Amino acid sequence: MINILSIALNLFILMDAIGNVPIFCSLLKDIPVKKQRTIIFRELVIALLLIIFFNFVGDFLLDLLKVSQEAVMIAGSIILFLIAIKMIFPATKDNGYEKAKPLEKEPFVVPLAVPLVAGPAILAAVILYAKRESALTMVSAIGIAWGASTIILLAGASLKKLLGDKVLSAGERLMGLILTLIAVQMFLEGLKLYSSDLYLK
Repeated sequence: MINILSIALNLFILMDAIGNVPIFCSLLKDIPVKKQRTIIFRELVIALLLIIFFNFVGDFLLDLLKVSQEAVMIAGSIILFLIAIKMIFPATKDNGYEKAKPLEKEPFVVPLAVPLVAGPAILAAVILYAKRESALTMVSAIGIAWGASTIILLAGASLKKLLGDKVLSAGERLMGLILTLIAVQMFLEGLKLYSSDLYLK
């Protein structure tokens, strides 16, 4: 159970529900609130299906491409680290950032489901964990992370009004700090695994 919760926490951070609240609100602000919730839930279901798909098929894809586990760990850690840096040091108007412009038509898959929820980092992490954990553990962890993210994003408009952008930004930076630690640990494990393989050869 502890293992499931640990993986779920990692996946929840990678889904970045807290950081996505302002983006979702900006993209969907011209759409009625009730319709927004329908769209958000639909996109989250699509993201969930994609994540579960990679959980079961990712290992096969890696074998097909002849990519080793340590390569996935190191590459995944680099992606996580870059995302963590963006979370800790978010872009502002001063460094060229512009708020997400409202979508002209109802989104489908892109950009809400992919890459905002089911981005490359979480797909890489799921493939990596799937190599070491049982299917039941992974599906449970994915379900917990997805459920928590869904609650936050469905209540996004209310959370933004209640907490404000500053509190949401502080929460995202905290998640970014945790993600940095996870990235460094994953990188070290990848190097250790690679070193062990070289030693055995």
